[in-house]
Amino acid sequence: MYYLDHRKDVVRIPPARLGADLSSVLVELAQQQFEGKLLDGQSLAVTIRDVKPIGEGHIIHGDGGVYQEVEYETLLFRPEIQEVVEGPVVEIRKFGAFVRFGPLDGLLHVSQIMDDRVNIDEHNQRLVGVESKKDLKVGYKVRARVVSLSLSEISPRDSRIGLTMRQPALGRLEWIQEAHRRAEEKGGRKAAPPPAAPKRSSGKTTPAAKGPVAAG
Repeated sequence: MYYLDHRKDVVRIPPARLGADLSSVLVELAQQQFEGKLLDGQSLAVTIRDVKPIGEGHIIHGDGGVYQEVEYETLLFRPEIQEVVEGPVVEIRKFGAFVRFGPLDGLLHVSQIMDDRVNIDEHNQRLVGVESKKDLKVGYKVRARVVSLSLSEISPRDSRIGLTMRQPALGRLEWIQEAHRRAEEKGGRKAAPPPAAPKRSSGKTTPAAKGPVAAG
């Protein structure tokens, strides 16, 4: 899920950049320092903008750079357990498929793709259900749920995110649409016509049925 946040931090301005325009230098350095990094260990900084200095910079003894406190606006991406995500399949491996949602990739283990045994064609980047014949290829868009999450601060793109499609309303988008169509057809079937009303009597008497008559 995406969030817009305002934050404060410190940017180091190297000696070689001290003579340049402060505003443009701070934007460039803040983007280099924070974009693509995990902030607070759980949110990935996607973009940094509106970088503004706070007060004057500070010099540390033995370091020729200037440490400038700044405030800035950042777009954060924070995946959450049980969140439903959508994205394309970007890679097929012998153990499952990788799905890209936002700036990160999640793993659909082969056991979490469908309620069917799956054959894996890694060479052709394709997964096929043995009985259902449902297939999954690179580029196909899917809807999945996040079931496990372990983010890497060193390399966020290498975070371990587990996904599943073995729940209602999840799967390849075409599978979901087909399931909805079938459900609508089933729910929209016309009810059986009610039994015909008995015909009115013509006034003629009808012989009583033969058989014993109960005593009064």
